[in-house]
Amino acid sequence: MTDRGRRPDRVGVDRSEGFGERLLGVLLDRAHEMPPDLIAPLVAEEVARVGGREVSILLQDYEQVLLVPLPGRRLKVGGPEPVEGSPAGEAFLSRRRVEVPLDGSVRMYLPLLDGSDQIGVMGVTLDSVDDDDRRLLRRLAGLVADMIVTKDAYTDLFFQARRSAPMSVAAEIQWSLLPPLSMATPQVEVAGILEPAYDVAGDSFDYALNGDILHMAMLDAMGHGLDAATMATVAVGAYRHTRRAHTDLSQVYAFMDRAIDDQFGPDHFVTAQMMILDITTGRLQWVNAGHPAPFLIRDRAVLDRLESPTTLPVGFGGEEPVVSERMLRPGDRLLCFTDGLIEEHHTGGEQFGEEQLVEWTNRILRERTEVRAVVRALSHALKHERGGTTTDDATIFLVEWRGGDADHLATLD
Repeated sequence: MTDRGRRPDRVGVDRSEGFGERLLGVLLDRAHEMPPDLIAPLVAEEVARVGGREVSILLQDYEQVLLVPLPGRRLKVGGPEPVEGSPAGEAFLSRRRVEVPLDGSVRMYLPLLDGSDQIGVMGVTLDSVDDDDRRLLRRLAGLVADMIVTKDAYTDLFFQARRSAPMSVAAEIQWSLLPPLSMATPQVEVAGILEPAYDVAGDSFDYALNGDILHMAMLDAMGHGLDAATMATVAVGAYRHTRRAHTDLSQVYAFMDRAIDDQFGPDHFVTAQMMILDITTGRLQWVNAGHPAPFLIRDRAVLDRLESPTTLPVGFGGEEPVVSERMLRPGDRLLCFTDGLIEEHHTGGEQFGEEQLVEWTNRILRERTEVRAVVRALSHALKHERGGTTTDDATIFLVEWRGGDADHLATLD
């Protein structure tokens, strides 16, 4: 057998904690100056040091339907893996390691997590697996995810790998605006999804966790194409500016309203919903500017709509909005959505409507528990129910408040 075809010899391989620390240290030390295209061969080399082979890095595509292989020297590059119904997809959705016994070996899939945002999956084949392998490869997968996110700002390689269809210029703009699609801490978790992924224009969402306060916004700019994307860009920029300046929630609307009116004139608008959640107490406050009311979910079912006084959409010069308030219970979820989700209809038919949205939400909640999986499953189910296409942007943003604290993460055992 040639050297190229020989399986790595695991006899005598040091896979102790100290060895793993040195191996990961090499990757970390070199990461600062490493060109993005060299991540793959170095990861493959490190995996080989512990007796692994056939390394694959699979990234989530923009529609959240496929895990697509990242091309690269020394990587195993096959076809895309479906998120639903594949071992790689199971590792991705569950955020847990999945091991598949093969003939004389084991194929291991490890989620690539940047913080709690799911980027994709790393696949590795070993002759056998023990706890040393699991510990080291889990940490390696975490470091690989961080490197991909960091290097993504310097290259188009990862973007091109994730794109499985042509993307409009408006969608390019919108994706560049978004925060990570999911975030989880012990106290709160959020997840969002945009459709149509490759042609979205006016919908956007944003969030930031500043201390104990989670700031959230959902926006829907009028129209389609570049005009809508440009308006959404200004609206998100104005929202972030006021948020970072510690502006009172009731005044955020006024600043965004002036920004849209000054830039686009009186005939353009953005519906918006701005919220803040105290993650220690569950106190929720929000302002609604012509946006659909979110659903309150409790005990895995839609309990209520968060009805509230609403002012005119951003850009129309409405009155200062009323700040509404509600105390959440641990485990409560908020489902926010844009009107494209409920106003879609088949030609000549009735609108999809909120009743169907509630019915499908309850159905998905009976089948899924994890926030990110619920968002993804709900969006795909609704798209299928609407005929597989959408004539308007349709966005979902889900928040779960859990309570408690995260102090234990800042202490060493």
